[in-house]
Amino acid sequence: MALTLVQQFLEVVKDKKHILVTFDKQQKNDAIASAIALSLFLNKTNKKVDIISSDFKAPKTLGFLPHISTIKHEPSYLQQFVVTLDISESGIKELSYDVKDDQLRIFVTPKKGTFKNEQLATGKTDFVYDLIIAVGTPDLFALGDLYTQNTNLFLDTPIVNIDAHNANERYGHLNITDVMASTTAEIVLNLIKQIDNNAIDAEISNALLTGIISHTQSFKGEQVSPKTLAAASELITYGADRELIIKNLYRTRSVSTLKLWGQALSSLVHHKEVDLVTAVLTKQDILRSGASIDDIPELIEQLIGNSPEATKILLLFEDPISTEYKVNGIFTSDKNKSSLELLKHYSPTGDDYQAEFIVDRT
Repeated sequence: MALTLVQQFLEVVKDKKHILVTFDKQQKNDAIASAIALSLFLNKTNKKVDIISSDFKAPKTLGFLPHISTIKHEPSYLQQFVVTLDISESGIKELSYDVKDDQLRIFVTPKKGTFKNEQLATGKTDFVYDLIIAVGTPDLFALGDLYTQNTNLFLDTPIVNIDAHNANERYGHLNITDVMASTTAEIVLNLIKQIDNNAIDAEISNALLTGIISHTQSFKGEQVSPKTLAAASELITYGADRELIIKNLYRTRSVSTLKLWGQALSSLVHHKEVDLVTAVLTKQDILRSGASIDDIPELIEQLIGNSPEATKILLLFEDPISTEYKVNGIFTSDKNKSSLELLKHYSPTGDDYQAEFIVDRT
């Protein structure tokens, strides 16, 4: 009899000692929260886990989640280079090194005699991670530099792919995907429940409910299903604090952020002929508000929440600290149109639901 996905997951994980959990470089709240929840669960099974995402910067609204401060933007190291010298006959009198012109030189002085070339060997250790779990990531290139600069790690290490994206490329050795799920957090919840529902505590349930509430704009999005609502209700019974989550996601805002939102909302235009809502922020708009480009991801969620009649939303903005003549864009589309396909002439990054692009005005 074939193993279920949960049984396969347990088989993959059981002998692993150091697990890398990662997620899309777009770093959506659903993926971040799901990664934290999964990491907390794996820690309970005595697994060592690191969460890494390219250029990660924790969103202000998620600062209340446990262990978000431990998420790294890059690995400290992946392998060690090993130099082996046979000293059985000569011994060692002195060992030193220096770095000159980007060259490391190691000096070994024998107690007696000399060293021969055949006594020296070099090699590499195994990768520090023996399993990769990618959460909320449609394809490996969506991981950014973590993947493109460490492709050998991903070629040589088993990958578990957990995702709710429609366009997921099923790149994992084990793919736990469900396009009918509204959020990746729901998939992670179902996985943990089937393994050990007693392991779901307040920290794990808070993280998962945060992912669901954020991704659905507090259950306003069209992707909300009865299963989504049931999952949210279940997480509250496990100890999730809905009021705490709502407060941090939606009620704790600086004056500068609110000014930025107001500026964007005042520029909204509904192009009914193509069912598109647009908003534009100039460099001066952002500087006057006192906000920064880091506040933009939250802003697109506000535009979605305030434009329920639109199936497509486009936000154009300038980077207030950049000297380059470029316009940044974030585009979201409903499930019937692919954002990546609609923007293909601009080399977008992201997924079918939301994509980012840059237009060079020079």
